[in-house]
Amino acid sequence: MTNDTHSANKHEPAPQNEAERGAGESGGKPQTIDIGINLMHRSFGSDREAVVEAALEAGVSPLIITGTSVRSSEAAAEYARRHSGRLYATAGVHPHDAKSCDARTIRKLSDLAAGGEVVAIGECGLDYNRDFSPREVQREWFVKQIELAEELELPLFLHERDAHEDFATILRRAKPPELPAVVHCFTGTAQELRTYLDMGLHIGITGWICDERRGKHLRDLVKIIPPERLMIETDAPFLTPRDLVPKPKDGRNEPKFLPHIAEAVAACTGRSAEAIMRETTETAKAFFRI
Repeated sequence: MTNDTHSANKHEPAPQNEAERGAGESGGKPQTIDIGINLMHRSFGSDREAVVEAALEAGVSPLIITGTSVRSSEAAAEYARRHSGRLYATAGVHPHDAKSCDARTIRKLSDLAAGGEVVAIGECGLDYNRDFSPREVQREWFVKQIELAEELELPLFLHERDAHEDFATILRRAKPPELPAVVHCFTGTAQELRTYLDMGLHIGITGWICDERRGKHLRDLVKIIPPERLMIETDAPFLTPRDLVPKPKDGRNEPKFLPHIAEAVAACTGRSAEAIMRETTETAKAFFRI
């Protein structure tokens, strides 16, 4: 499929009020977009629809479902297709699963991306923390997915853990400057953040900022992220905000908790939660073209 065809399908704004419909249905609550939820995870298997509805009632809409393998990307795209305007998806292969890639992988991701519900390539990148895939394999398939995003003119949804130097080097070499990219679930250092901002990348902040043990440094770092580069996400069912009260009995994170993350970011930046939700929503809509 040609780039022109993809561009025609992918880069026109959603019909007027379609993406905003969720805000009206949520009783006038401020709208905010969860840019990263693992909605196809097995922990949501028995109540996925209820999770989406609870998010909508909390003003969290639309949701962007993260694809982490060909199989999960297919499932995410199919589910998003059934909830047009409320759900979108990414299509990609997480570095943990890079070892499973083969000659058909990129073609399958490209075919998925032909659907209007797929708004980014990823989750892709490097993870040297667990090394579930060999590092050279991770690097190879990271580059291939960057090239796919460039071909299809879709933004990148990125993962990096304990791999900053190689990650930044690959992006500088392989990613065109004009290709949008967001570093999902940023938890790195001040220097790493400045590097990503200098490279023109967007930053995704999760409930990690609510953890007074592991996320304390993020409370200062979030202040230096320009509003037009900041987005928020739950990464549900993972990373349940540690300071959430009451805590979910099963410990599972959900997109309905995103306003809590917005409140944490607001407290750190001296802005209101409403402003954080409004600004990050505007940024997410522009970034994903939804």
